[in-house]
Amino acid sequence: MNPVDYLQMLRLAAPEAIVTVTMLVVLGADLTVLRSRSIAARFHFGALLSVIGCALAAVFAFGRQEHFDLLNGILVVDPQTDFIKVAILALTIFTILISTSGKFTSHVGEYLSLILLGTIGLMFLVSAGDLLMIFISLELASLALYILTAFNKRNEKSGEAGLKYFLFGGMSAAFLLFGFSLLYGISGSTNLQEIANHLSGKGLDPLLLVALVMTVIGFGFKVAAVPFHLWAPDAYEGAPTPSAAFIGAGSKVASFYILARILTIGFAGDEGSAVWHGYVAGWTPVIAVVGALSMVLGNLTAIVQSSVKRLLAYSAIAHAGYMLLGVLSNTLPGRGALMFYVITYGVTTIGAFGVVTVVEEATGSDSIRNFAGLSRRAPALSLCLLVFMLSLGGIPPLAGFIGKFFLFTTTAAVGQSMGLLWLVILAIAMSAVSFYYYLRVLKEAYVQDAANGAVAIKVPPVTMLALGSLAALVVVLGCVPGLLTRFL
Repeated sequence: MNPVDYLQMLRLAAPEAIVTVTMLVVLGADLTVLRSRSIAARFHFGALLSVIGCALAAVFAFGRQEHFDLLNGILVVDPQTDFIKVAILALTIFTILISTSGKFTSHVGEYLSLILLGTIGLMFLVSAGDLLMIFISLELASLALYILTAFNKRNEKSGEAGLKYFLFGGMSAAFLLFGFSLLYGISGSTNLQEIANHLSGKGLDPLLLVALVMTVIGFGFKVAAVPFHLWAPDAYEGAPTPSAAFIGAGSKVASFYILARILTIGFAGDEGSAVWHGYVAGWTPVIAVVGALSMVLGNLTAIVQSSVKRLLAYSAIAHAGYMLLGVLSNTLPGRGALMFYVITYGVTTIGAFGVVTVVEEATGSDSIRNFAGLSRRAPALSLCLLVFMLSLGGIPPLAGFIGKFFLFTTTAAVGQSMGLLWLVILAIAMSAVSFYYYLRVLKEAYVQDAANGAVAIKVPPVTMLALGSLAALVVVLGCVPGLLTRFL
């Protein structure tokens, strides 16, 4: 490869390069000139540097209109991948902003650097069109997330959660790598489009079926879909709350995007059918079963939770089931609906975890009982909580309702005579169930009285600015979804 090719590679990977430089600057500044400052000052200065770097990377990615495939799928650049990167960078910025109020660590530079490192992995994952690059990017992001989960050394649950997440993640990597190796053995290529061309018209032989199942299992762990969800509740509860927000938001966007690409491109022609009384072997019946189980178990188990973080973890499992409907539809509108839903869910989830961060810092626990009287103790904070919970439940005119409307309508239209209507009916029924546990939290905040001696909760200005912006974004995207859909 001549120098011109290297320069072209650097230009195409400029957003990732900017975030990499930002990570090194943040880490270096914290270890040198900021070491003697207070933790709050280090967090604010490090967050400022991180936000500037992510914003620069987002501006650079958003302004490009290129279509380029570098090294046969190693780096795929087009307007849609660039926009997904912008969404990931925006979620990273909000994660960093809600982290500034945390007091869970004195290793500020390392913590912020790991968030940026995870972001780099997710950005490369979105641009990958090759199995090897997909695996390397996914593991780069995952390694950062494992450490972020165990970052609170003052909490035994954090270390336990990090270990469980790491063990389950290692197992999922083994399944995924085995599935990818079988795909390579069958097709002789690691490029998704070349795999599809080689397998076209050959049918679903046993070896390809094993590769498909292994791939779904590997990504099932990553997106916390049933029955591969066992790590998620403990990881969400034990991790520092901003880390849990990043796991539940940023990683979901990239993972579902690449899962949809692998299934719809790499396994094109092997879809099968999941329509009622018309099952045909392929990847759609597998996704339909996993999605249905995720919706049912996630919503029913969330009802009995007393920890808000565990409640949000089971809610994430249920939402993974909804998101799989977008993968299942296997149409251009369906993929657009999927990405709209995943992005708006990420915005809402970071906001919800941001509120939990403030309450947890003020009360020492994320128990639902600690939200009692929140509307009197922190009116602006409780208003943001109201927006986030109602959006997760799918109440109009918020973004969560529009996302579910897009997903359900595109899925119901698939097949003859609305053959996937059974799955949409199940999703609507489970959405109704979810109202119960979301309203439990809001009941504590708006109906119940605070405990005796409870004082007003002071919300840090940076955190309040981030939460207010997220709540406004949820409302705006619900009222004017075209602001987002025109890019998808």
